[in-house]
Amino acid sequence: MEMRKRVLEVEHSSTLISMINLASTYRDQGRWTEAEKLKVQVMEMSSRVLGAEHPDTLISMANLALTQWNQGRWTETEGLRVQVLEMSSRVLRAEHSDTLISMTNLASTYSNQGRWTEAEELKVLVLEMSSRVLGAEHPDTLVSMANLASTYRNQGRWTKAEELKMQVGSRASFHADQHDQPDIDV
Repeated sequence: MEMRKRVLEVEHSSTLISMINLASTYRDQGRWTEAEKLKVQVMEMSSRVLGAEHPDTLISMANLALTQWNQGRWTETEGLRVQVLEMSSRVLRAEHSDTLISMTNLASTYSNQGRWTEAEELKVLVLEMSSRVLGAEHPDTLVSMANLASTYRNQGRWTKAEELKMQVGSRASFHADQHDQPDIDV
């Protein structure tokens, strides 16, 4: 990374990739402060060079939110995830796969905060859009269904949770008790 900064300049795409990779290594080691510092730099540079609504900038924001999420910093995570979702919806459109992932990630944040109604609303929306765009049998749709079932279970709505889990189980060969989809970290 340091050599790329010297040779290619700080804002060169290869330098940014090196920074992202080092931040991921720090994250994997649980070195959250160092990972976050690099992810903030990447996000700021990406925003400056590519624009605030460029897909790569949105990914860098999502990656920073993931680092905050891993530390249990729900309020900060929520703020970034709301921004990513709003921009993704505007730039990529509501039914784009990255927008659906952004919705899932925000719903996961709401779940972690015990905000079940808001989590449910987003998860229902993700399931509806995934079913319409990808089809009812698509693996991402089935994971969305399992995520919603998990929210129903957490709300004590056992019958609805069971109905969805049975649908997932009848449509897929994987274990129906899936967890929320993880963020994308590239």
